[in-house]
Amino acid sequence: MIDIPLTAELVRGALELERTEGGLVPHRLPARARAQNTDPRLAMAEAQPAGVRLRFRTSARVIELDTLATKVEYPGAPPRPDGVYDLLVDGKLAAQATAPAGVRFADLPGHDKDIEIWLPHNELTTLVALRTDAPVSPSPRADRVWLHHGSSISQGSNAISPSTTWTAVAALAAGVELVNLGFSGNALLDPFTARALRDTPADLISVKLGINVVNADLMRLRAFGPAVHGFLDTIRDGHPDTPLLVVSPLYCPIHERTPGPGDFDHEALASGFVRFRATGEPGPGKLTLEVIREELARIVAQREDPNLSYLDGLALYGEEDFADLPLPDALHPSPAAHHRIGARFASLVLDFNRA
Repeated sequence: MIDIPLTAELVRGALELERTEGGLVPHRLPARARAQNTDPRLAMAEAQPAGVRLRFRTSARVIELDTLATKVEYPGAPPRPDGVYDLLVDGKLAAQATAPAGVRFADLPGHDKDIEIWLPHNELTTLVALRTDAPVSPSPRADRVWLHHGSSISQGSNAISPSTTWTAVAALAAGVELVNLGFSGNALLDPFTARALRDTPADLISVKLGINVVNADLMRLRAFGPAVHGFLDTIRDGHPDTPLLVVSPLYCPIHERTPGPGDFDHEALASGFVRFRATGEPGPGKLTLEVIREELARIVAQREDPNLSYLDGLALYGEEDFADLPLPDALHPSPAAHHRIGARFASLVLDFNRA
């Protein structure tokens, strides 16, 4: 076996790689943004490598990756399963693995091929060592980079593996290079996140906004509009002409007309499964998903930006989809719904890029 140095050329989808005593930690926010964050949940989410993968070309038949996983458990909630590593060979899912200290893929085809190892999207993963039984070289990058920001749905909650989150499904179908800045509970219009989007090279940018602002009960309508304008202004400072897509929330009955804050359904937790509920009361200026969609559509139309577009999230997952593929925990899509959302978004990505 050959020891392969873990370098930035082999790691895709991370904005920064931090070298620690234990190994290499992929980050989805740069150090400057992390220094300005005070929310431990965001600190956890950005270090979970959703959309991050090792990519290289090799004729190796055996690949070994040593890692160190940090798992998160919530009081009263059932323990989360081990993170999944997806192996893609020439763009197709070829194998999956879980392991406390890393993974081993053997009996691979002996021809020269593109390898992608997608890291678990829901647990912090430190890269320790990479070994193969043949030399490797960096794979060429895709022609277009898709930079996306969103919530836990974009990060991949309820998806069964990292290459089956809706963002990964869309990127793989469209043949674009994914940089996923979806942060569980933290699509909250943070200025440091906008600056990270501003400073990251991209050919297409999408921002999926609304659900976290509602379920965090973070602000009222008066603050939401200016905050969205400021977020988009910051992105435009670094990407004045890049196609920019604003995506409103998917259908979610608990918050369609009921404000946040959101909370666990504690009766469900007592029965051993996770479910969410809305606890807010309607009132002047309070935000619901219906209000958010209307406001985002108004903002995009008002800006008169020829490279700015709006996509109603109901076109990706609407009421009919909910009837067919319900939200298992009342908040996040099922694995099948992730595939449906990703397939629908893929066609919009391709059309958007052609335009």
